[in-house]
Amino acid sequence: MKRNKLLLFQVLLLVSNVLFSQNTLSISNTFELINQYHPIAKQAGLKIDLSKASLMSTRGAFDPAFYVANDQKTFDGKNYFFYSNPELKIPTWYGIEIKGGLENNYGDRLSGENTFGKSSYVGISIPLLKDLIIDKRRSDLAQSKILVNLTQAERQLVVNDLYLDGASSFWSWTYAYQKQKLFTEVLDKTKNRLEFIKQSYQAGDRAAIDTVEGVVQYQNILNLQTQAWADLIEEQSKLSNFLWDQNELPYELTDKIQPDSSWMMADIDAFAVPTLLSVIEEANQIHPKLKMLDFKSDILQIDKLYKTQNLLPTLRVNYNFLNKGYEFSNPLNSGLYQNNYKAGVQFGLPLFLRQARGDLKQAKIKIDQQNLEIGQTRLEIENKIKTYYAALSAFRNQYKINLKSVENTKRLLDVELERFEIGESSLFLVNNREIKYIEVVLKGYELKTKFFKTLIALNWAKGRLF
Repeated sequence: MKRNKLLLFQVLLLVSNVLFSQNTLSISNTFELINQYHPIAKQAGLKIDLSKASLMSTRGAFDPAFYVANDQKTFDGKNYFFYSNPELKIPTWYGIEIKGGLENNYGDRLSGENTFGKSSYVGISIPLLKDLIIDKRRSDLAQSKILVNLTQAERQLVVNDLYLDGASSFWSWTYAYQKQKLFTEVLDKTKNRLEFIKQSYQAGDRAAIDTVEGVVQYQNILNLQTQAWADLIEEQSKLSNFLWDQNELPYELTDKIQPDSSWMMADIDAFAVPTLLSVIEEANQIHPKLKMLDFKSDILQIDKLYKTQNLLPTLRVNYNFLNKGYEFSNPLNSGLYQNNYKAGVQFGLPLFLRQARGDLKQAKIKIDQQNLEIGQTRLEIENKIKTYYAALSAFRNQYKINLKSVENTKRLLDVELERFEIGESSLFLVNNREIKYIEVVLKGYELKTKFFKTLIALNWAKGRLF
């Protein structure tokens, strides 16, 4: 049960899912917008509609058809002939065709093979060799049904790629937001410290050089904060490429919209990862790329079966029960082979079968090629999963180490600030401690961002993001 839990479900459960309308954008909201409104996702959906339309078209080959044939000739005051033949043909799944019709034939010079006057008939045509197991109509219909499933898997593959790129952009945007937020907070503290130093200098408690050093530190933090704002705007623009509205218009993120950053407070150990073997097994079952290849294999197998049928000779039996007038009697009571019937046999066989043998050989080669591609794809998917799985473990361990570094550098900074306030330390040491603290905090943000990116990538490699 635990093996089958989706990794991303845990992400979406732990990460706050605040509505977009509340000026907060979450990763799940991003996925929803991509799935519903992204042009590439909608284009992939149109392929599904196209395949369904193609399926409807192939089913049309089994539609009953009504025909009417009228032919007459009058010359030099003589009525040579008049032929009228409305007919209904009904194709069936097994290649059997059923037909029924009416005839009204008369004239002074009517052909001897035509029945004079009004008559009716019910007939059947049965293939006994070629087209018995499968024919062109059944082959096309079976392939069209599989094509619908194939395009659905193809859309999932396309959407998965969009999810991966969109999620990567979302986490980069979130990291940029946290970095900007951190520098803004540090800038306020640095500004307050500078005011404290200026007041101490004016009171004669600090040297003038402390003011200069305080100004330099403030300027450095201000530059970092300004760059952080620029990075945030850049990441906003990149993420906007994946966000569209219901009117098929791109949505531009503004400064009023913030990322859902509750992931920053979440314990990284809460994001449980199934075993490597279970992830690989699940990928072999659900990956849309593998499903597409399997569906293509099914199509090729149907094509091979049809090409095999073409090696058989054509043998078709035709039988028509004839009846005088337009009222049908029971052919069983009338005797099928006693009176009023028309029967025949059609036989045909190409002498060398070069076209049929060549087509069959091509079908077999395509199947071999497809099997090789399936094996290669499975290997590539497995290797990607192993790579992301190892990276996920590494980022988790690095983040745990970083947490201790953050705790220790924060303690050193707090102690240095206390010593500075009572005049037992220098501003130089305080600034160095502060810069070091900023570095390890940012490193933690970076590692956690990489962890979530890799978690998304692992689900992408598995074939299902949610």
